Amino acid sequence: FVILSFYGVVAGWAMDYTWRAARGLLAELDQQSLEAAFRELAADGGRQVAWQASFMVATIVVVAQGIEAGIERASKILMPMLLAFLFLLLGYSLTSQGAGEGLAFLLKPRFEELGWNGVLAALGQAFFSLSLGMGAMITYGSYLENKQSIPGAALQIAVVDTAMAILAGLVIFPLVFSFGLEPGAGPGLVFITLPRVFSLMPASSLLATVFFLLVVFAALTSAISLLEVVVAFAVDELGWRRAPASWTAGAVIFALGVPSATVAGFLGRVDELTSNWMLPVGGLLIALFVGWRLNGEQVRAGYVADSDDSRGIDPWRLCIRYLAPLAVAVILLQNIGLID
Repeated sequence: FVILSFYGVVAGWAMDYTWRAARGLLAELDQQSLEAAFRELAADGGRQVAWQASFMVATIVVVAQGIEAGIERASKILMPMLLAFLFLLLGYSLTSQGAGEGLAFLLKPRFEELGWNGVLAALGQAFFSLSLGMGAMITYGSYLENKQSIPGAALQIAVVDTAMAILAGLVIFPLVFSFGLEPGAGPGLVFITLPRVFSLMPASSLLATVFFLLVVFAALTSAISLLEVVVAFAVDELGWRRAPASWTAGAVIFALGVPSATVAGFLGRVDELTSNWMLPVGGLLIALFVGWRLNGEQVRAGYVADSDDSRGIDPWRLCIRYLAPLAVAVILLQNIGLID
């Protein structure tokens, strides 16, 4: 609920850049002008709220009508297109002048700089990226056929998610160092470095338009999974119909997200709150519930179902009962200073 409130603002940035690229407004901008353009967008509350509203309406419409017919079918076409686009950019990135410095920044360990805050941030990023501790995987998992292998699906999701993250890093950071940008500048890097890259390519406006349109669609697939959790609760537990539940929840989430679009620094603070605290705590409580509240028969029924795939269930249950809760709890306690 909270994550989607600011996620819609960031997705609105991609919609704004799709519109700008389609009108050819990005092609002629140099590095300084691109940085100024993004700062201008991030400071324009009215414009951000308008794009946030547009994105939330699109998300609500899809969830209200159901997911399978539209979003699932489109994902099978558009997500491979985005992957192909990333590989195209990877070829350019790895041949840029900042490739060596960027790869060293991304891949060379610097353990002396790693503290508990960094460990908590990494934990929060893993939870955020894999949609853990927020109910999304539980909700989507409930829609799977019983013959689906849960261990197999979990492994595929973790591997592909990590591979895509590494691929994005390999694309972005060499370009960041090639153009002399600050690598800790956050999500704005996508809206500064990549338009500059496209401007150096043939048919730059077309390439930029297609890329940011695919980013919008990728954001939409994530936003749908977030709203679906809230709507599924309203439908299953409160007895609401899907359409009213979708529009009501979406409207409240939109209103909650307006400060992220209009108050300087608010988005970053909410992002930190959800990623570094709410998700790990949610994951901790889920692990404790599954590990200690459900009995062995219930756990096995959910893990195996009709797939007959019980591989790894014993070590997994050991992790869910002891290792995962302990690890998350220690990191949280370290970060608030209760453990040295």
